[in-house]
Amino acid sequence: MLQADALVAVGVVELHQYAGFSGGHKAVVVGCGSQEGIRALHHRDFLCQPGVLVGQLHDNPFRAHIDRVGQMLPPCTALQYIHKKGWLAGEAASTLQQAASFCDPFFDVTTKAQSAILRIPESKAVNFYQASRAATYLALSPRPPLEKGARVIVEAACPEGLGLGLGEQACAEALSSCSPPWSELLDGPFEFGGGAQRAVMIARLSRHYELIVAGCDKPDALRKLGIQATSDSAESLTRGTVLRVQQPFVQLPQFSGSSITY
Repeated sequence: MLQADALVAVGVVELHQYAGFSGGHKAVVVGCGSQEGIRALHHRDFLCQPGVLVGQLHDNPFRAHIDRVGQMLPPCTALQYIHKKGWLAGEAASTLQQAASFCDPFFDVTTKAQSAILRIPESKAVNFYQASRAATYLALSPRPPLEKGARVIVEAACPEGLGLGLGEQACAEALSSCSPPWSELLDGPFEFGGGAQRAVMIARLSRHYELIVAGCDKPDALRKLGIQATSDSAESLTRGTVLRVQQPFVQLPQFSGSSITY
């Protein structure tokens, strides 16, 4: 790759837990990165820095690192798809900035909910590793419209359980190393492999809210890891005021009051 005259990155621009949005140099720096480099970039201490936020490109240390590395590579043209808007093409960093400006990632709500139901698209409902991203996107967003202790209900079948890949297994190992709410993953030594960062985000969510997987095909597989999972419907698990999020990977509700620091 380093010897190439030019690079082309093709992908969708959508919300991303750490990089703000997917796209840009991330497709090459992370998608083609070494295992050691990806592990360092996704270490707990790096991801928990201020500014590493879903929907945030500016003043985001994770995104800044990706762009610095990307600028060291051969020239990269990004072909980026924006949900319901179409395609953009051009230099990777500037095209991502333009694409993000066309996205509408947040909308304001005036009240906080005691329950939130997140509708997970089929492509991301195949396992908990992917589906749980929707929950942490909302819970760890700049201004989550959730009451303290609110139920964050992910509606996903998760036929693969937590997931089958090496990253998913690293996440399972991290979750299995301690009990909910997994505080040791935030405060203790962290020597897990790439993929365990998902367990860190789940632990951060669990300090404030209650995570539940509804409509799950294999709830026992998740329960063994301390995850609340049930085959019951999401609607049957709500309490109090309910917030329904139809496209959590595209657009998130935000409380119109002040921001929350985690």
